[in-house]
Amino acid sequence: MKELDLLKKDWKKNSDSFEQISEKEIYRMIHKKSSSIVKWILIISILEVCFWTFSNLFINTDDLLQKMNHPEIVLAMEILTYFNYVVVLVFIVIFYKNYKTISTTVATKSLMGAILRTRKTVQYYVWYNLGMLVLITILSYFIAFVYNPDMAFFREQLAESGKTMFFTIGILFLIILGILGLFWCIYRLLYGTLLRRLYANYKELKKIDF
Repeated sequence: MKELDLLKKDWKKNSDSFEQISEKEIYRMIHKKSSSIVKWILIISILEVCFWTFSNLFINTDDLLQKMNHPEIVLAMEILTYFNYVVVLVFIVIFYKNYKTISTTVATKSLMGAILRTRKTVQYYVWYNLGMLVLITILSYFIAFVYNPDMAFFREQLAESGKTMFFTIGILFLIILGILGLFWCIYRLLYGTLLRRLYANYKELKKIDF
């Protein structure tokens, strides 16, 4: 065993320069790939905000809001919308900071820490969006059902029949579940793929650092 240990030490001394060059090349490659991945996360999040913003321009809700004649409901929905935009913009700023940090860092440990922070931020972003999507869907159905005059006949039918009420709640639940599942799949395809690649880079850096 002692002879084997001596051989290992001797081999490490002779191959030390080769290992250092190899590790530097691997680090540069991982650094470049990680920076590119975080840049795409930033781009996708910006495109997502643009998509929803332009989509809202083509959805005419003014007539419905006027029919309700409840300015407090309109104000509450506007506040919720602005709050959502502020939160999403905060996430985008954080994504940008993460991108700049990963692009400029030179230390392996710093790069590993930045990768982990980026993964957590993206995970929080995805869960926030899914939660907000469920909340807005429930509120939209509730407001349309309770305050929309065109729903008066339907409300009377539900009040008279418990089975109809149960059926309606079941349909609403399935709609929400379907929307949530659809967007979860989209987020998993877009952000999930990037996060898996980013974590693979983290594991490679861990091998180098330790």
